[in-house]
Amino acid sequence: QVQLVESGGGLVQPGGSLRLSCVASGIDFRLFGLNWYRQVTGEEREWVGGITSGGHTVYADSVKGRFTISRDNAKNTMYLQMNSLKPEDTAVYVCNAVQRISGLLSNYWGQGSQVTVSS
Repeated sequence: QVQLVESGGGLVQPGGSLRLSCVASGIDFRLFGLNWYRQVTGEEREWVGGITSGGHTVYADSVKGRFTISRDNAKNTMYLQMNSLKPEDTAVYVCNAVQRISGLLSNYWGQGSQVTVSS
């Protein structure tokens, strides 16, 4: 059974920092590409950024320079370090693991972790 479990969310003041974690089980973690998405109720899910199995990272323009994604394959864990947080970063943050081999797509999602940026 595949599980992705996020943690580390909470309430933070504008300009503050948080680090989210996503722990995976039931998959060969090191072979998967990983992504962070975020969703606000009533809006479409927004891609935040991702990291390949080889460690290459890409980010949405809205978070570039403020957020950093990393992974620790020994711990089956992906991280999202969020700095200089803004109220518009408030959302449920969801991790995603994806792998495509020979045309077969494996795509898994966590339940999400709430991040609220407010004074």
